[in-house]
Amino acid sequence: MPLLTLDDFERDALDTLINFATIPSLSPEFDSEWMEHGYLEEAARLLAEWARSRQLQRFDVAIHNLEGRTPMLVVTVDSTAGEGGTVLLYGHLDKQPPLGEWSEGLDPYVPVVRDDRLYARGVSDDGYAIFSALSAIEAMERNDIPHARCVVLIEASEESGSTDLEAYLDDLADHLGRVELLICLDSGALTYDRLWVTTSLRGLVNVEVTVRVLEQSQHSGSVSGVVPSSFRILRELLNRVEDSTTGDVLVKEMHADIPHAAVRSTRDIANEFGNVLADEIPSMPGLELMGTNEAQRLLRRTWYPTLSVIGMGGVPLPEMAGNVLRAYTTAVLSFRLPPTVDPQRAGEAAVKLLVADPPSHATVHASVRSEGSGWAAPEFAPWLSSALEEASLEAFGRPVGYTGEGGSIPFLASLSRRHPGVQLVATGVGGPHSNAHSIDEMLDLPMAVGVTNCVITVLKAHATK
Repeated sequence: MPLLTLDDFERDALDTLINFATIPSLSPEFDSEWMEHGYLEEAARLLAEWARSRQLQRFDVAIHNLEGRTPMLVVTVDSTAGEGGTVLLYGHLDKQPPLGEWSEGLDPYVPVVRDDRLYARGVSDDGYAIFSALSAIEAMERNDIPHARCVVLIEASEESGSTDLEAYLDDLADHLGRVELLICLDSGALTYDRLWVTTSLRGLVNVEVTVRVLEQSQHSGSVSGVVPSSFRILRELLNRVEDSTTGDVLVKEMHADIPHAAVRSTRDIANEFGNVLADEIPSMPGLELMGTNEAQRLLRRTWYPTLSVIGMGGVPLPEMAGNVLRAYTTAVLSFRLPPTVDPQRAGEAAVKLLVADPPSHATVHASVRSEGSGWAAPEFAPWLSSALEEASLEAFGRPVGYTGEGGSIPFLASLSRRHPGVQLVATGVGGPHSNAHSIDEMLDLPMAVGVTNCVITVLKAHATK
């Protein structure tokens, strides 16, 4: 019988989660003046205040501030199961920007609850995490269920590639102690009817490339036909890293062998759920999706390198477009990488291809803006496999699901390097139409409660194994 109900979550956590949603705590990559604005610190203080109000036996709440770095919220809950190692529960409080105009009646920083769903930026990615983690531990203590020493880490630079994470992990190494289990609450779900456990995550490297042809823009009637367009040259350069017809990435360092287990898993998911990806994507009518079938699309999302152009510079808005041949064009290229690919090596290879022998001898500059490693889950211990199955059956009435994810969580790769062999559970609430990083981000509240109850089952199994 699940210990936490939706009424419990709404009574104890929802108001503070709604307040958190009103704070524009953008990740540093999207707010260069984050320190002056103070929103990340404000969000950390709000969550810390809520954490201190929990009914726990012995615990400590602290905001750590290394010089020049984003804050780190650390909640430490003493063991009720005797001596042992540490369980680390992870989330983050920094947010993506609004992206664009949200749907009518919705706003990134004006939270709205509709039909048990909370709409606002940062609520599913990843504002709910601290509420889930501490609500689970609180319910356990209220019901005399033992748990190990738990440390909840909430970082504030995840959406910027966790640029400050390694420094904090160094600083907190002694405090964390012997980590036996990591529960990451920042991943996704294919459906809302069961617990989904992530088996792999793609890496990421973002490259900024600028093509400059003039010292200053000129009237297109005077120079077009003589001066090559910076946009045309950029198109030529992009053809070096991506096949514009198929979308296949051409940088060989960005490819990896796909494990047979991943191929089998995507086939099994497609057989059980059908077009689970195609059905959730808000594509235009008649759009032909990449991949010949759903199994291949699942594989493309998890083990294929991809390129998305996520930003442009030097290009006026349509309403401001004059008859001008522009001096330069800048593009930000976001490469998603297979879990086992080295992002540094991949980024260096992309930069080398982009700057070599520029067309028309244009001035081309390219550099890596950010990078993050992918991750593949280690084999689950028998006790953990059993606990995950039990957790999903108890909380949702359905068996646990396993799937790779297309996103990136640098924290998992960092912890895996520091604690080789540690048992690691990556899960989350980012199911269909949750719209992380997009407009109309949404948290399905019953899913958040279900995942929280699953955390309880896993923590109990760890403490009593």
